[in-house]
Amino acid sequence: MAERRPELGPEMGCRDGDPVGQKQHLVCEEFASVASCDASVARRYLADNNWEMQRALNAYFERPVQEGAPGSWYSPDVVFLQEVIPPYYSYLKKRASSYEIITGHEEGYFTAVMLKKSRVKFKSQEIILFPNTKMMRNLLCVHASVLGNELCLMTSHLESTRGHTKERMNQLKTVLKKMQEAPESASVIFAGDTNLRDQEVAKCGGLPSNIVDVWEFLGKPKHCQYTWDTQMNSNLGIPAICKHRFDRIFFRAAAEGSHIIPQSLDLLGLEKLDCGRFPSDHWGLLCNLDIIL
Repeated sequence: MAERRPELGPEMGCRDGDPVGQKQHLVCEEFASVASCDASVARRYLADNNWEMQRALNAYFERPVQEGAPGSWYSPDVVFLQEVIPPYYSYLKKRASSYEIITGHEEGYFTAVMLKKSRVKFKSQEIILFPNTKMMRNLLCVHASVLGNELCLMTSHLESTRGHTKERMNQLKTVLKKMQEAPESASVIFAGDTNLRDQEVAKCGGLPSNIVDVWEFLGKPKHCQYTWDTQMNSNLGIPAICKHRFDRIFFRAAAEGSHIIPQSLDLLGLEKLDCGRFPSDHWGLLCNLDIIL
């Protein structure tokens, strides 16, 4: 039987003047940050993998799950991500090798679109700057095709908090304008963390007639109305009850030819991880769309 190394703790190697303990402490902190887990989980995986960061991360993220069990992986054709950080991006490039990953930046925190290589063909990308952002925000546009159907895929993380309402509304106008300008032959899908309140959309004049909010298009299903819910999601520890539909999907159909039609919408990330926290303080959205040939 292999000898198990002692786990790092306040009494084991973290004292000043112990360089090994200090290094392990830093590695533990980095693992916890990347894996979004607490220190005890990080220590366990690192100790079991000889304190090798990549091996430990692989073991953590490759934990077996029963088919159909909470936390089972989906295999979507397209993934829209916000608040990606460099360690996650590096991990995704290595572990999600079946996806093409296109990013809106590579420093700080940024957006990304993931395309399943076996199904979606990447053509080009474009980044639209928000000149007055205070939070490194932009609009990422990805041109692609699936089964011969032209796609224009967009994501963004619009300016956060009530204090930046005006800038967020200006950013929304930029998103809608870009959706309108996309080639008529393309189906346009925007999905992102908009931070929008309904009254802000109304003050912008609402959505153009040829662009739909997918949640509204599907009949405003109650089970996936709120993607930011401090009553159900304890990650931020906010005592007040706040419920918002911050994460939204906008859709503009192609003018002719094959059509892509939204069919269903559900929430993701509702189960807590081993560390006792949810994957994010937002719920994710899973949208199924049908291609009508």
